[in-house]
Amino acid sequence: MWVRQCELDAGKETLPIPSRIASNEEFIPPPQSREQKKYETRLKAISGQAAKKQGMKRRDFLRSGSGMAAAMVALNEVFGHCYDVDAAEVQDQRAFAEKWPKNQFIFDVQTHHVDVSRKWYEDTPEGRRTTLFFRLLRPKARSIKESLDLLNRAHYVKEMFGDSDTVMAIISGVPTREWNRNPLPPDQMAGTRDYVNGLAGSQRLLSHGLLRPNLGKRELEEMERQVKKLRVCGWKMYTGAELGERAWFMDDEKVAYPFWERSRKLGVRNLCVHKGLPLGAFNEKACTPGDLAKAARDWPDMNFIVYHSAYRGTGFLARGTGDRVVDPKRDDPQEIPWISDIFRILRKNPKIRNIYFELGSTFQQLSSSNPVRCLHMLGQMIQTAGADHILWGTDCIWGGSPQSQIERFRRLRMTDELMEKFKYPQLTDKVKNQIFGLNAARLFAVNVKAQRNAIRADRLTRIRQEYRQDPSPSNTQFGWVWVEDGGEPTVPVGTAGEST
Repeated sequence: MWVRQCELDAGKETLPIPSRIASNEEFIPPPQSREQKKYETRLKAISGQAAKKQGMKRRDFLRSGSGMAAAMVALNEVFGHCYDVDAAEVQDQRAFAEKWPKNQFIFDVQTHHVDVSRKWYEDTPEGRRTTLFFRLLRPKARSIKESLDLLNRAHYVKEMFGDSDTVMAIISGVPTREWNRNPLPPDQMAGTRDYVNGLAGSQRLLSHGLLRPNLGKRELEEMERQVKKLRVCGWKMYTGAELGERAWFMDDEKVAYPFWERSRKLGVRNLCVHKGLPLGAFNEKACTPGDLAKAARDWPDMNFIVYHSAYRGTGFLARGTGDRVVDPKRDDPQEIPWISDIFRILRKNPKIRNIYFELGSTFQQLSSSNPVRCLHMLGQMIQTAGADHILWGTDCIWGGSPQSQIERFRRLRMTDELMEKFKYPQLTDKVKNQIFGLNAARLFAVNVKAQRNAIRADRLTRIRQEYRQDPSPSNTQFGWVWVEDGGEPTVPVGTAGEST
């Protein structure tokens, strides 16, 4: 059955790298794999011993740098040497801190929060239904208001810029037909941008616009309003959202192309489209990436940024069948549905240079559940598109702070076996810096040198430095996970062997 991850975490230690995939309800969470169970068991043993040596409770140890190092050591024992970490970092907090790269420009292009200033949530049937989704994400709250408060601007700032090393981000949203029925409509997205930038005294946040071509001609006027009034940096779109009683496709000359033409005239070249993660209310076919090739060829001066990289998801179920399509025991790890469809598009059309991969949710799932498959994905992305065509995104704060994902990507390394067998390149610091933020800065016209100087001296940096003297981060991930027999995890964390 499915349970909420934070309910499993209640009263127990939370792991710095999760041992289950949690769903935000855009995909079905898969059962915990054999490898994930082994990882959980090993981390319990490693952290219990190390916590005792450092005179810490294991719960506190797992929230520390050495706790993160222990998680990576445990993953390496299960999956092979995928993370650059050594035993000394588990035993010495300073050893872990000394390895952190300095002055990285981490620019997260997919982030979310909820606007809680609207009475719509309590006063309308649609609003009350929407709050059920947010109660699933933050169910430990005692009321709907508290659930929403845990997803508000203040928590967004804390989890993005206090509890993580993110320095810039893009605030994004989800589609609805009417803005007064939206959890974070474009005007509120822009309001959050202005709030954060005003708090910082520098540019820390950009905001997406929301575009719905399947609503027809009236949407052309709305997109012009968002550009001229809200100063959006690009469009977030959901081809699978049947807002106009039908799904739509990026290469539809009648439905989509008038919007690409208008966007070009308005000077907005970044088309950020949700692909993959097809469950819930989405049209599955429209979530596949097959419509990208023609659109990219026909509009070579527009940037087609594929959110989630079109990853179908580990726990995807064929609609109406009840059967899992992805079976990690059978599936070739080189084939990554539906990301591999984009690889085929790019190999068949080598002149296409305007399709980009965005890693939100996809990296989070693969880097913890199967790091080797994650390396196959990144290796093939670099081989087919180039390291300059991958953008960092986390889909936070739906699932909590992005810091765990940042730590994983910093330490991820291409194994010798994969480089020899598949000719994948190493994930060098240069490659990681490109993916972490330099690529997005280029596409969204951010002057990195100027931003570094401004951020170093801004108020948000000073606030973070004060907060880091006594931080209170949480490792908890939010959303639904799968447990066996409706009970406790197969290998519960926080039981025998805990250091007190």
